[in-house]
Amino acid sequence: MTDNLRIPSFSLDDLPISDFTNTSNLITFMRKNNLVSLHDLLLESTKNPEWYWDRVNDDLDIKWKQRYSKVIDAQGGIPWTDWFIGGKCNIIDNIVQKNVEKNPDKIAFIFVNQYGIKEKLTFRDLEFRVRVFSMALKNIGVRKGDVIGIYLPMRSESFIAIYSISMLGAIHVPIFSGFGKLALEQRLIDSNSKFLITSKFMERRGKVIKLQDHWRDVFRNTNVKKVILVDDDDNTNSVGISSKSLDNTNIFSYNNIYDDSLNRLNKNSKLESETMDSKDPLFYLYTSGTTGKPKGTIQTHGGFSIFSAHQASYLIDLKQNDTMFWYADIGWITGQTWVVYGSPMIGACTVVFEDTLDYPTLDFWARQIENLKVTIFGAAPTAIRQFMRNEIKVSNYTFDSLRLLATTGERLNKEAWDWFFKYVGNNKCPIINLSGGTEVGGAILGTLPFLGNVPTSVGVPVPGFDVDIYNEEGESVDNGYLVIKQPWPAMTRGLLNDTDRYIKTYWSRFPNIWYHGDKVMIDKQNMWYILGRADDMIKVAGHRIDPSEIEEILTSYSEVIESAAVSIPDEVTGESVHVFCVLKDFKKTPKQIFIIKENLQELLREKIGKFLLPKEIHFVNDLPKNRAGKTLRRLLRQKLVRDEITNDDLLIVENPDSLKDICPI
Repeated sequence: MTDNLRIPSFSLDDLPISDFTNTSNLITFMRKNNLVSLHDLLLESTKNPEWYWDRVNDDLDIKWKQRYSKVIDAQGGIPWTDWFIGGKCNIIDNIVQKNVEKNPDKIAFIFVNQYGIKEKLTFRDLEFRVRVFSMALKNIGVRKGDVIGIYLPMRSESFIAIYSISMLGAIHVPIFSGFGKLALEQRLIDSNSKFLITSKFMERRGKVIKLQDHWRDVFRNTNVKKVILVDDDDNTNSVGISSKSLDNTNIFSYNNIYDDSLNRLNKNSKLESETMDSKDPLFYLYTSGTTGKPKGTIQTHGGFSIFSAHQASYLIDLKQNDTMFWYADIGWITGQTWVVYGSPMIGACTVVFEDTLDYPTLDFWARQIENLKVTIFGAAPTAIRQFMRNEIKVSNYTFDSLRLLATTGERLNKEAWDWFFKYVGNNKCPIINLSGGTEVGGAILGTLPFLGNVPTSVGVPVPGFDVDIYNEEGESVDNGYLVIKQPWPAMTRGLLNDTDRYIKTYWSRFPNIWYHGDKVMIDKQNMWYILGRADDMIKVAGHRIDPSEIEEILTSYSEVIESAAVSIPDEVTGESVHVFCVLKDFKKTPKQIFIIKENLQELLREKIGKFLLPKEIHFVNDLPKNRAGKTLRRLLRQKLVRDEITNDDLLIVENPDSLKDICPI
């Protein structure tokens, strides 16, 4: 680490005296450790990582069964760095037991479905249910090291299952419930899951979705041996599976095995978690995937315990008295880092939504913020743009309980940022805009709460991350590739069953430097910005441009809510630009569409010049996205040039119907 930090000038002495600066978790940490400036914090956290992560561990009161003897060991090579060597732990000790000892009757989770509040769980409730269900899993054969797929919507049973699995020392594989049969089976096979916890049905926007159609062949097509069904109906023979492919004794009712375990429970017993080495796997999570086959990332008990608490406490300033509502699925790293683990590690209350934010009414999300007195609200940029498109009467809500807003998943354009800040944040709530990845375990860059609002910026490097921007030659520049020059506790421990791909993807471009695949830049104030994925760059007649530059211009036009720019081969210019636009109101006449197209062309001509004008502007109802809300430009490009879209491609698409609107050239 060199003292060449490109970050805004900031000192604690510059802060106005306020309730926020007096109570901010990160500022408190800085003062406690005599770090008087942002420069000091980032320098010390990367120059002396052993010191920094040890102090973080103590500051966040992470429980260990046996404290580690050494923080970092990179003797096996930087890509295979070990963390908290010699430590014995179980992350559940910090989720359940610590909170039961401190605040047993505090609300840990509020589960909401389309009908309103479905269930509230205190930390005492959580401990009891985990104790019962972990014994239920043990009774049907789950052991330390077993791999268990979880294919469920955001219900209380999903969280009880995750915590029970972790408590037993087994490994959970959260799989987004919106995925279909191919995506589910591919992840179960790759992870070698022996158990699956799922449901026969789920509801989405008032429609019944038959999950059983997706998992009914798992016994024949995967290594799954037993299925646990989370349904009120315990008639396991009703799932319609051929007796030739399944012995129904291998399907268990969640309710039945829970009740059986409850009847056997010693009421005086205490929750005792399995002792794990720091580097033992906690969960496998598959990347949302913007390119190629999804990659299986690996998180550990020791590293993720400290890292998820670090991200929750320091990045979004989460406190025990907060009520956080961050709409993120358990099959997405945001859901695992901040919702499943980070929030209860801090002892906060978390609101969990089972359905979509704008159902059964377009303002349902707003009503929940108001009714539940939410203090921190997080949503993906895609959701924010949908709020804008829905045009609800936000003036009906005060949102006066909110103190912070958060967003991550993809680039947040200025129009969406402005709307979020003005109408939800009341022109006062800081927007914590984060950028990271599944392989990272959370965020690499973030707008720390005390830095002030800079629209569309992702702030500065997160403390503990030695981040830089490289050009092709590996030189530090202001606009180039995002790299990380040192390991961190939640860095994936390789890729599941694919060591070669791990090294090739992240470590081969620059020796012993993590290549993240994003294009980034810094401005004159040393604030950082995400430009897009490196493999999405456009080059026309020798001129290079980031798709985000074109998309920012398009979405500045009042009729356009969302856009994507891609390039395809062109005989004359090498590549030509094609753009896709989603309109706020898609019920337009042909004449109105023609006028909008002409206006967009003129706007682009004025802002970026004639040489980069799109060859065609396409209007579509939706853009293909992965489950993290990222636009899959590669598939747009493939559809235009008639390249085959394979089953592996479709595994990563949350809304495959969006591809039907796109006509080949």
